[in-house]
Amino acid sequence: MTNRTAAVRYARALFDVGLESGDLRQAESDLDQFARLVNEHETLRRVLFGSAVQPPKKRAVINDLRNRLRGGVSPAVTRLLTFLADRGRLGLLPDIVRFYRARVLDHFGVVDAQVTTAVPLSPAQDAAVRERLAGAGGGEVRVTTVVDPGILGGMVTRIGSTVYDGSVARHLERMRQTLLER
Repeated sequence: MTNRTAAVRYARALFDVGLESGDLRQAESDLDQFARLVNEHETLRRVLFGSAVQPPKKRAVINDLRNRLRGGVSPAVTRLLTFLADRGRLGLLPDIVRFYRARVLDHFGVVDAQVTTAVPLSPAQDAAVRERLAGAGGGEVRVTTVVDPGILGGMVTRIGSTVYDGSVARHLERMRQTLLER
């Protein structure tokens, strides 16, 4: 089994447990908080992800961290983390977080969108884009804006794997192709 497949399975299992208990968002928050903490501390990352430290010591570190984190960590996430520690699979944590979050967002009908413009949007333009995307998507849309002067003008919107390219650079490229074909 590949690491990606394993991470998807662990994320799905946590999702199923969270769905039954009704705390999908809490588990997401706990998992994300723990992953960020580990990512921010190199020594902690080496202890938890390395093979030199035995699983009982990793479990002890996880339990200590669980008690120190703001609000603690839910029992389901704690069980997952200790399970991963016992099997030497804590290195999958970043992927598990990513797959779990995607599954939760999909469950709640939330769509991520990335909007790229040549210049920063004004607050009114930003609000209009968000409103338009929410109306088109039929649900909640989380929008991330990026500024890329290379598109010259217009907007490139990526929703999931679909890209809507309304940039000036793309229009100029299409015009060039049309002229070359003639």
